[in-house]
Amino acid sequence: MDYQFYDTYSNTKKIFTPLDSSNVRMYVCGPTVYDYAHVGNARPVIVFDIVYRMLQLKYGADHVTYVRNITDVDDKIIEASNSLNEDISSLTKRTINYFHDDASYVGALEPNVEPRATDHIPEMIDIIEKLIEKNHAYEADGNVLFAVNTFDKYGNLSGKSLEDLIAGSRVEVADYKKNPADFILWKPSKAHEPGWDSPWGKGRPGWHIECSAMSEKFLGQSFDIHGGGQDLTFPHHENEIAQSEACNNKKFANFWMHNGFLSIEGEKMSKSLGNFITINDLKNSYQGEVIRFNMMLTHYRQPLNWTEKSLQDSKKTLDKWYKILDKHDHPLTRKNELISDKILNALADDVNTPQAIAELHQLYKVASDGDIKALESFYNSCQFLGILTSDYNSWSSWKSKTNDIDENLINKLIEKRNEARNAKDFAEADRIRDELLDMDVILEDRDNKTTWKLK
Repeated sequence: MDYQFYDTYSNTKKIFTPLDSSNVRMYVCGPTVYDYAHVGNARPVIVFDIVYRMLQLKYGADHVTYVRNITDVDDKIIEASNSLNEDISSLTKRTINYFHDDASYVGALEPNVEPRATDHIPEMIDIIEKLIEKNHAYEADGNVLFAVNTFDKYGNLSGKSLEDLIAGSRVEVADYKKNPADFILWKPSKAHEPGWDSPWGKGRPGWHIECSAMSEKFLGQSFDIHGGGQDLTFPHHENEIAQSEACNNKKFANFWMHNGFLSIEGEKMSKSLGNFITINDLKNSYQGEVIRFNMMLTHYRQPLNWTEKSLQDSKKTLDKWYKILDKHDHPLTRKNELISDKILNALADDVNTPQAIAELHQLYKVASDGDIKALESFYNSCQFLGILTSDYNSWSSWKSKTNDIDENLINKLIEKRNEARNAKDFAEADRIRDELLDMDVILEDRDNKTTWKLK
């Protein structure tokens, strides 16, 4: 069975043929670790987890390498560190743990490699030096920039001319740039910012060079699939292509796969609109499989409208499907050969999860009538997609944390803690924080306000 994936670079759906079937390689842009992952961040985690499972099934788990990086040096991280008055290493360590918990919660397999940007500064410096030698980059005021006019394929991924890209995007205006679209490879570090020694002085890498360096180290100069959210197409992925191909004179990635945008109840997610939802927030009310299933109801390339109703409907479907595990006493074991061909055909057609779920509904009907073969196929197909991975008793006994909370008590304790802080009785303030933590309540102090969420 051939897989067909939509390649953003060529704007066509093509048969996937790996560069080396004994070493199939995929790189996906991972999180920038400064806060909890929001529901939009979870979409590529789930989408490319399914692609990873497909590649493992076809080529064998030992022949697939999935790399998902962690950006742990970035302007947003520095801003969050300053705002929280927390050491950057402490902030990134804590946030990485949050991300791992969230990814596990939605049923994502661990990638084979999860490199962190700060562990690969020498590789980044090496690429930058090569780009300077080849006249693709230049130094200015302690910065090193990529000269976009030296790369004639710039804009091919996004399908726009350089002029259109400059006009339609937020480019940093700086006197030291030869071209407004030239982008940072290396920048000087300010006082109290993380920095590393380099030929251009103490500084830190630009965002784009991080992924070029990490993908090359673990996957080589050319690899099969580069994935990420649609929002990364420009400038991040466009810039990755430019710097990597200019450095190595080789095609960077064979396929570019991008998942679509996500909105909340028909609106763009925004803290100012009060509709900013993290995976950690959703843990209070829904099992991880509900979040995963709800994501799969929309094709990965299409816009996804995240609603409370769709979550509730997804929960009802999985409640119904789990009951079949309790109804039948037939022993069910994981066997890939029992995965439905119709479901695999749907996935082979550019990861068509809505069609795969439609096929699952049909299998469920047949299995409900007592067909054991259909039951085994239904069970194994669900397992392959990362759902029905628990047992009926565990699923049915799960309770929403929100059913047990006492918001009045929490708010009173927060008020008492604030009074203690104002009185500089920090021991009492810490005691109240610990009391709330025992109730699975996490406090966040920001901008002279205290908010809370459940662990």
